[in-house]
Amino acid sequence: MKLREEWLRTPRGRFKALVALAAVLPAVEATIIAVLGFQAVRGLSPQVSAVWPYGTFQELRWLFVYHRTIPGFFITLVGMSALRGVLTTVLANLAWPDDIPRPSWRWLLRRNIWIAILTAVLLSPWVALAMAFATTGLSWYLIASLLPLLLLAPFLLRAGVAAHWWRGLPRLEVVGWAWLNFIVLTIGGAVLSAVPIWWGVPLAAFWGAVNGLLWRKSVAAALAPGRVRLRLVPVVPLLVALILLSFPAMPLAAERVQGGRGGWRPPIMTEPLPDSVPYAVIALGGHDSEYDGEPAADPRVERFSYLGLDEQNRPLPYTAVATHRSLGDSAALLAEQVEVLHERTNRPIALLGHSEGAMVARTYLERWPMTEVEAVLLFSPLVMPGRVYYPPAEIRRGWGVVAGWELRALQSLWNLTDTSEEEPDQDFIRSLLADAPFYRNRTLCPVAGVRMVAFLPTVTAIEAPPGQYHRIPVYELPAFHGELVGRADVADLVLDFLSGDSVQRSEMQYEVLQRIGSAWQPPPLALGINPVWSAGREADPAFTGRICEARDAAPR
Repeated sequence: MKLREEWLRTPRGRFKALVALAAVLPAVEATIIAVLGFQAVRGLSPQVSAVWPYGTFQELRWLFVYHRTIPGFFITLVGMSALRGVLTTVLANLAWPDDIPRPSWRWLLRRNIWIAILTAVLLSPWVALAMAFATTGLSWYLIASLLPLLLLAPFLLRAGVAAHWWRGLPRLEVVGWAWLNFIVLTIGGAVLSAVPIWWGVPLAAFWGAVNGLLWRKSVAAALAPGRVRLRLVPVVPLLVALILLSFPAMPLAAERVQGGRGGWRPPIMTEPLPDSVPYAVIALGGHDSEYDGEPAADPRVERFSYLGLDEQNRPLPYTAVATHRSLGDSAALLAEQVEVLHERTNRPIALLGHSEGAMVARTYLERWPMTEVEAVLLFSPLVMPGRVYYPPAEIRRGWGVVAGWELRALQSLWNLTDTSEEEPDQDFIRSLLADAPFYRNRTLCPVAGVRMVAFLPTVTAIEAPPGQYHRIPVYELPAFHGELVGRADVADLVLDFLSGDSVQRSEMQYEVLQRIGSAWQPPPLALGINPVWSAGREADPAFTGRICEARDAAPR
């Protein structure tokens, strides 16, 4: 024992202990993941031993998804923060530079436990945004959750070792190491998500060892003497307040990123169809789209109305709030419109659905398998939505209950500027959550007797978790969500598909981006443990890595 203590007092001994500890912990988590066969979370394990605040960000994502009661959430949060504080105390002490006086273990432990709790509180709103991403599959939520993390990371890097970390600006060296940590974890997660699951154990140990090196460099940078700019300014409280005050501006940014808001009139509505198209077409707008009742240029084309048909069987005008109804209700309205258009034109029907409209079209195909629809084009469909869960507001117990309440609190801030009456419990969102087994598995699966193609913007790659995500032809193009449907080159592809041609293109960078995003997605809630989904017969892509699996013979 005495020899071991003497060994840990040497710089070389401490460095070896630091690298070993940082490597072992990710390897342990990777082993547990491999034993469970939890394919979707392979990219998370390097974050166990990551430098502040990335380890806490990983733990919060697990906690927000996997808790069932409000007291249980807070008890686990305190215990988790205490363990994180102990771990960072050990890692920081082992990484401490030899030329700088080391504080007592008691001071370091007390400080790191307190900082772990504070970090959890500061990061919780962004973890809630990550939950919103996993609910809807919209990448802008994921991006919005990571930007504040990157802004706060250089300050939180200093927090565990410096007394006045919340005042002044961090030096560029500290910022560089904090952001390099993020890059390393991103690359590590991408590599682990691309290899067989058991290969992840030694690779997780390797990336954990890299964490050890980053701990040493980061602590040294945080403690290095030098002039602090704005030394007396409480920068961190001001930064947190500024980020929170920016929440009301997020819906305005979302309008640009999401697309489909307001009046939606794609080229198929404004130009006559060529004679080579044998179909009558229904175009379905996305979430928060609007329709003023103006008919299409071609009588064979109609807009889908989220309010149904009038007495003359014409699509009713609607405002954005009409798109908030459940997918099942919208699919029922679509079934009526399909039948009426087919009777009027005596033609087979093609559906062109954008975003939520794509999900309505896919829901319709599932619930009305005997249909006049023979072709479907899905633009920017939601990729594997419903990966997490939170109960309705009137229910106080269930998976993700605290996450749901935090999302409602954030929504109240957004609604200061958002006039679209969004809320986490609107019928559209609740239908995604209630039927998550279907939407996770079958949105991009083939349907017998129906020609299908999905047009996927590049940003969808960040939305798609590791593993298979489509089994129908896809056409991938660099774009944001909602941008493809109005492009002239894509309009030509639409007409080619409707004329009977094969339309398909896969981009090499798409899978690369898919892997890069894997480290920062929340872990999906296992389908088999949620009572709300217990009647489902779907396999779980989070464990199989595949979609469109044959349904069980009987409910599980």
